[in-house]
Amino acid sequence: MKTLNQYLLLAICAAGVSAFANQAFASDSTSAGCGGGCCGGMAATLSADTNTTTGASTNAIPDLLKTCPVSGDKLGEMGDPYTFTYKGQEVKLCCKGCKKDFDKEPAKYVKLIRAADKNAKKADTGAAKK
Repeated sequence: MKTLNQYLLLAICAAGVSAFANQAFASDSTSAGCGGGCCGGMAATLSADTNTTTGASTNAIPDLLKTCPVSGDKLGEMGDPYTFTYKGQEVKLCCKGCKKDFDKEPAKYVKLIRAADKNAKKADTGAAKK
């Protein structure tokens, strides 16, 4: 009888662990292939939060940068970019995890975005003249 109780207790614990693991890993399927990288797997937390605009303005200066200014990763590789507005400038990051680094030195990253925007505008102007 004691052995039977031990097996039942073990089975109940295994079922609980299995149910918890299934629930935890179910949310990872929304991570769009993020293997950690710059975001430490945080892309999984973006399922309901993707493309969130925190205080976004329709009058913001568009971000024409094709890579994340924080990590350098190509935008869209881990799903939709995390987009928000910072002081009138649209900012696109590869994931919400990069926002912490952006917040540490926002001026540095906005400068990168604006430099890329100027280069894109120069290229457009040069192509229009030809």
